[in-house]
Amino acid sequence: MKYVISDIHGCYREYMALLHQLCLSENDHLYILGDAVDKGPAPIKVMQDLIHRKNMTYLLGNHDFLFCYFLGKNGLNLTEKNLAACDPEDIWDFQTWLKDGGITTAKQYMHLSPGERTAICTFLENAGFYHVIKDSGKTFLLVHAGIEGFREDKPLKNYHPLELICTRTDYTKRYYSDPDTFVITGHTPTPCIREDEQAEVYIGNGHIAIDCGCVYGGKLAAYCIETGEVIYVEGRSSL
Repeated sequence: MKYVISDIHGCYREYMALLHQLCLSENDHLYILGDAVDKGPAPIKVMQDLIHRKNMTYLLGNHDFLFCYFLGKNGLNLTEKNLAACDPEDIWDFQTWLKDGGITTAKQYMHLSPGERTAICTFLENAGFYHVIKDSGKTFLLVHAGIEGFREDKPLKNYHPLELICTRTDYTKRYYSDPDTFVITGHTPTPCIREDEQAEVYIGNGHIAIDCGCVYGGKLAAYCIETGEVIYVEGRSSL
C-alpha cells in the first residue's frame, strides 16, 4: 500500500502512533508532503526517524525550505555565522521564521553533533518538490502546498519550487479536467477548507487535502492511495 502524510510539524508522538496503526511492511511506501519541522515539540526527533526510514519519499515544504535556508550548509548556515554580519532583511526573515514555529527546531538542531546536522540538511536538500503516482487508472499529483499559476498543459517540472511549496490551493476549483486526476496537498489545515470545519481530510473538485491540523489540536492523517481509506490519530495542541 501507498500512504500519504503531511505537516507532521514536530508531533512525534502522533507520528509514531500513526505509523503503529499503519503497520507498514517492506512492500508499503510512505509519502510525506513536507513540513515535518517547526511548531511542534519534537521536530528533530521526527527528522531523525525520517532520514533512516526505508520505502519513504519526502517532498519539501515551506518550513523545510526555510530551515535549509537559515541553518543548512548550502544556505545562510547561521549556526556558524555571526548574525551581525548578515543582511538586515535576512535577519528579519530569520526572526519571523523563529516566531512561526522555527524556534523549537533551531534549539534542538543546535544540540546535535556536526554529523547529525549534516545528515538532516543533506536529507532535506535532496528532497523533491513533487511526485506523481499512477494507480489503477488514476493519477495522483503530490505537492506540499499547491500549484501557483496553474495551467493544465504545464508539467509540474516546469514550475518554480516556490510555486509548489508556498501557494494556497483554491479548493473551489477543479484543476485537471480529467476526473481521474487528483492533486494531493498539505499546507492548508482542512478545518479552513471544509464547510463543517472538521479536522478531517477534504476531498472535492479533484483535490485531496490531508493537513488536518495536528499541531493545532486536530488530527494527523494518512491517506491510502489504493483504497481511499484515511487513518487518523488525534492531535493535541502544541501552540
